[in-house]
Amino acid sequence: MRLLLVEDNQALSDWLARMLRRDNYVVDCVHDGEAADACLRTHDYALVILDLALPARGGAAMGGLEVLRRMRGRRVATPVIVLTANDAMSSRVGALDSGADDYIVKPFDVDELEARIRAQLRRGHAAGVPLVTHGALSLDTAARSFTLAGNPLALTPREHAVLETLLLRAGRPVPKTALAESVFGFDDEADHSAVEIYVHRVRKKLEGGTVGIVTLRGLGYMLRVADGG
Repeated sequence: MRLLLVEDNQALSDWLARMLRRDNYVVDCVHDGEAADACLRTHDYALVILDLALPARGGAAMGGLEVLRRMRGRRVATPVIVLTANDAMSSRVGALDSGADDYIVKPFDVDELEARIRAQLRRGHAAGVPLVTHGALSLDTAARSFTLAGNPLALTPREHAVLETLLLRAGRPVPKTALAESVFGFDDEADHSAVEIYVHRVRKKLEGGTVGIVTLRGLGYMLRVADGG
């Protein structure tokens, strides 16, 4: 899953991005409101972590609240967790009324933030249950790990991103461009031909089971359970 982290404190941003990438998320980091708004106009994200106090760039400041309002004004329903040092009740109310899904005050516990991220991401998937399954394949959204027929499935972060995207859209074609969006952040060189390599690697790891990845010419890839599986 691809997340957008909007945080002007470079050290905090770098540290938090490392923590999230450790959990197999693809993370894009920006440090001001204008960059955040541009990202949200051009990329699809599973979730946004948004600071409210953002610096001016080029003489014009766009705070986190304005980023949020513009996002919701475009009817973008991506979950937003506000992460801010402002613990005033008026700030909480303003952010939630503007469309934030959660509000966390700095300093924060990273385990709690990760749990809240998982809770937001589970919404809309199997009524929010922590285990997503398709045949013998299961994703534990709390542990951020896969099992196949009850056995742990060892995946690299990018393989994990490919399989997670296919699982969450199981039964529907997933275009190669959508897989590339889930695998590569904007700091990566997004080579769409590399997606085929990751799909091939995941296919090999699913071999021998009842769940596989099929190629739909002109449409992309789909996760499918074999007949009788």
